[in-house]
This record gives sequence, structure tokens and C-alpha cells, in this order.
Amino acid sequence: MKFSPKPRNLSLSLCMGALLHCAAFAQTTLPLTYDKADRAEKITALAKSEGGLTVYTASRPQDLAALLAPFEAKTGIKVKAWRSGSDNVLQRVVREANSKHADVDVVMTPAGEMLAMSREHLLQPVYSPYQKDLIPSAVVAHQLWSSMFMNVVVQSYNTQAFKKDALPKSFNDLLDPRFKGNLGIESKAEEWFAKVTQSMGEEKGVALFREIGQKNGYSTRLGVSLLHNLVIAGEVPMGLTVYIDLPEKDKKAGKPVDWFALDPVVAQGFNIGVASKSPHPYSALLFYDYLLSPETQKLLTTLGYYPTSTKVTNPYSDLKINVVDPTYIIDNYAKWTKLYEQNVTKLPKN
Repeated sequence: MKFSPKPRNLSLSLCMGALLHCAAFAQTTLPLTYDKADRAEKITALAKSEGGLTVYTASRPQDLAALLAPFEAKTGIKVKAWRSGSDNVLQRVVREANSKHADVDVVMTPAGEMLAMSREHLLQPVYSPYQKDLIPSAVVAHQLWSSMFMNVVVQSYNTQAFKKDALPKSFNDLLDPRFKGNLGIESKAEEWFAKVTQSMGEEKGVALFREIGQKNGYSTRLGVSLLHNLVIAGEVPMGLTVYIDLPEKDKKAGKPVDWFALDPVVAQGFNIGVASKSPHPYSALLFYDYLLSPETQKLLTTLGYYPTSTKVTNPYSDLKINVVDPTYIIDNYAKWTKLYEQNVTKLPKN
């Protein structure tokens, strides 16, 4: 049979077109772990075609705008941010993954929630040239996340209720009767409680907190920010579990609050990760770089945070932090929740 040349030419054209499409697709896709010299140029070009960025975050609402504005101005990428508590962020990411409806590009949460997402395969590994500048506890070998700052737990106090010379020097000092009715604690601080009591010897440490509660009592509040605001108001004169940036900001603003740090000083990474089904992966990678860059790390210090980059001056360099292992906490969560409730938050009144 003799074939007509017209269909033959059409088939050849279709094949050529398919090959060209494949070649173009190969040129416009890049693994997020790409680390060659032309990375920045390629990532920037790819991000410009994506049309936006969606971030789910547990960041402080008063600081979020300050973090997003420079990125938008620098890149021209508009950021859509949804903010809530860390548990809610985790639940939304999981729910969307199960529904096959992927909106989120970047997730910003404490280490525990980030680990939970990774166990559900909801994050993807990325490379950033700024990872090499971070403190060791801020990076992980699998590259599924990096810590953009450390949530450092300190003790805060109302400066009208306590003078510096009356502050405790150790957790044992909290047994003193002068602290009766003055101590506030966050109701979901199991990670902190585990780290502190283990440093004393678990049994001894748990017994100490039980005795403090029996003698002087705890005012239990849900949320670190709420506890902090009650310290400022004087309703709870001393908070035992407050993130360092909160009293640092308000002290500078002239409010009646300051902080001190009892040993051990417990910290947990506040992490950034890229969603495994990110609709805008290259914009996400630019944002990842931006948050770990020296410029943004410096901005974080002005907002009172403990930076993770070694390229900026750490205002809290004199603090020796003890970083929580999220794997241990998640795997032993039931144990420490029970111990915390029995000996602190739901301790029977005498």
C-alpha cells in the first residue's frame, strides 16, 4: 500500500512537537534540592511564572506583616497567608492532603507539628544556601525543614509586683511562700516540662513541681500570649512558661514586664517547610531562602526572637539553650501529658 505524504508529514510534526514540549518541560522543572551556581537565577525565573504564594503559619499575628512585606517588595510575589494556632495549622494541612485539594505552599510551625507533617509525607526536601549558616539544632539531614528562629521559654514577671532582687534563682526557690498565688503556667507546656524535669532527674523533677503546686499553686492558662498579657496586667504576677520575644518586645515598649531565665533554658525550633504538593514550589523556595537569609534573621532579632543564623548578632548569646527533641516528645506525648496534668495543670487543691 502506498501512503499519502500528507499524513506522514503530520505524524512527523506531531512527534517533533512532542519532543520539543518534553524538552521545554525539562528546562522549566527543577528539583527543590538543586544546588548549582545558577540556582538563584533559575529559581527566580521559575517563581515569576507561578503567580503567588500561600503560607499557613502559627506566627504571631503582630509580626507576620513585618515578615511578609519585605519579601513581597523584593520579589513582586503576592503572599496569601492563613494564620492560626499550631494544632489548627497541622489539622488543615492534613485535611487538605486527604481531600486531594492542595492550596498550601509553605508551612511555618513549631517543631512538633512539623515532624507530624513529615511523618504523613506532607513535606518535601529542599536546599537553601543559607542552611550552612544555621546553628546545628536548626537543620536536619533529610532537609524537610529548617528552624527560622528558636522559641525560647523564659520566666516573666510584672515589675510592679516583683523587684529583681526578689526573683527566684532556681526552680527550687519557687517553694518559697512569697510566691504563693503568684505563679502562672501554660496548660500545654508538656515539652518544656519534660525537658526541665529530666534535667533534674525525672522522678525528682516531677516531685518538685508537684510540691510547688501543692504549696503555692499554679494559675493555669491556655496560650502563651494570654499568660504573657495577664502578667502585664498583674493578674498573674509571674509566668513560668513565656516565649522570650513577648516580654522583650513589651519591656522595650515601656510596659511593666521583664524576664529572667531559670536553668535549664528550654527551646524549640519554629520551623519552615515546603508542602509536598505545593502549587507554587519555586516561590516557596524563594520564601524559604528569604526567611533564612541574614537580612531576615536580623529583622527577627529586632522583633525579639532568638535567631538561628550565625551570620547575625544574637541578642541572647549568653543563654545556653536546651533544644527539645520533637521525636521524643511525639513518641512519648501520652506519658508527658499525663504527668503534666497530674502534677501541674490538674493538681488537686489542698
